[in-house]
Parts: sequence; structure tokens; C-alpha cells
Amino acid sequence: MGDVEQLVKDVVENMKLRNFSVKTIKNYEYNIRKFLFYLKKNSLIIDDSSIKRYFLYLSDKYDINTIKQVRASIIYFLKYNKITLAPETFPSSKRKKLLPKVVSREEIAEMIKRTRNIKYKLIIILMYSSGLRVSEMVGLKRKDLDMLNDTILIRQGKGKKDRYTILSSKAKKYLSEYLAKTNFNTDYLFEGRHGKYSIKSIQVIVNKASTYHVTPHMLRHSFATHLLEDGVNIKHIQRLLGHSKLETTSIYTHVARQDFLRVKSPLD
Repeated sequence: MGDVEQLVKDVVENMKLRNFSVKTIKNYEYNIRKFLFYLKKNSLIIDDSSIKRYFLYLSDKYDINTIKQVRASIIYFLKYNKITLAPETFPSSKRKKLLPKVVSREEIAEMIKRTRNIKYKLIIILMYSSGLRVSEMVGLKRKDLDMLNDTILIRQGKGKKDRYTILSSKAKKYLSEYLAKTNFNTDYLFEGRHGKYSIKSIQVIVNKASTYHVTPHMLRHSFATHLLEDGVNIKHIQRLLGHSKLETTSIYTHVARQDFLRVKSPLD
């Protein structure tokens, strides 16, 4: 095996040339480096047996989702270096199919009501009423909000795709108040000490406003589920969420109550 750092550097440069996201590059780089140092430490070469041994080592330490990410990282590294191994070498762990956790309309209304700070209140309102990912929230700029047409432009969301989502008329009321009261130093809608607001700060704001543990992504789940319950076409919801596949959006059909409410128990 060659120099580990040089091998990692080469594959990272390739990912940058292919326009991978910063987050993906960071995760792949970390996983590939750990894999190569494991081989070096144990005097192993890259072959079927050493990779199986590595994944057995990981299985005692990490969950399925982490191992799945490691698997993708190593496969990319091998492809880049034109190393071909048998497909069965790599474990194909099945991810647990968990339904998305949804916050009730009543709890969301209470979260908004009990949040006094206009900035924090607006963050919760936009997360829920527009279905934003937390990463999209921190990257939101004032120029991306079109109050005339009731839309929000999400620039380079997941998969590096631009899309539009809706801007609630009720959200505009709080937005106008927030814009009038805030002195901005950057183009971002929400600012922190060092530019745009941090994801951690938004996570804390959302959780503190709730009576139980609520995450920003649960507000996004609630946005989709409640739209579905209100009869909005699932393909429209797919576009608003920025899902590339309809099957990703269809998970919300399992938690929406619209169909269940129409079903009569055989006892009744």
C-alpha cells in the first residue's frame, strides 16, 4: 500500500473535481482514511478477506447507518483506484424502516405561541410552514424570500439543486416584523456571531420551544404530513420538499391520518 495521506488526497481531489458536496467529501475522506490506517496497522492488503475483516470490526462499534456510509466511501475509493472485488465482499445491511416522527398541529401552534423572541419564533414558523431542512434554513438569504409571490428560493439544497417552496401568509406577518427590527451585517436572514446562524443554535431553539424532544427535521416531516392530510397532491409535496424520488415522499402516506379517519372499525 502506498502513502495513506497521498491516497486520501488523490481521491479527495477527484471528488472536488466531480463537484461533490463539502459534507460528502468530509465524510468520505474520514471513512477512507480510517479504513487505510486500519489496513496499515494490521499489515493487510486490499482484498476480499481484509475488507470483510474490517466490516466485522465495525459491526461491533457502529450502527447500520454509519456502516452503510463507510461502505459507500470504500466502494468509491476502490472504483477510483480501479480495484475490483467481488460484490458479496461488501455487507448490504438493511436499514430499519422507521416512520417519520410528526409533531401535532396543536403542539406546533403551542411552540410558536410560547416562543417570545421574534427571531426564534420566525425560525420555528419557517421550518414548519415551508418544510425547510435545517441546512437550508441557515443558508437562507433575505433576497431568497419573495413576499409578493409567496415563495422561497432554496439555493443548492440537497443534491445541489435549486427549488422553490411556499411562503406562508402568516409567516410574512412575523417576517415583516423581524426585518423591520433587525440590523443585518450579512445577506443571511438569520445571523450568528460569525456570519450565518449555526445548525446547533436552531436545534436548541426548536427543542426548547417544545414540551418533549422535537428536532428541526420533525417540523419538516410535519409540514409534509399535514399537507397530505389536507389533500395536497403528493407530487406537489415532493417538489416542495426537493425529493428526487416519489418513493421518498410516499413514506408520509403511512403517517397521514386522512385515510385512517375514513375507516370504520368492524366493531362500529
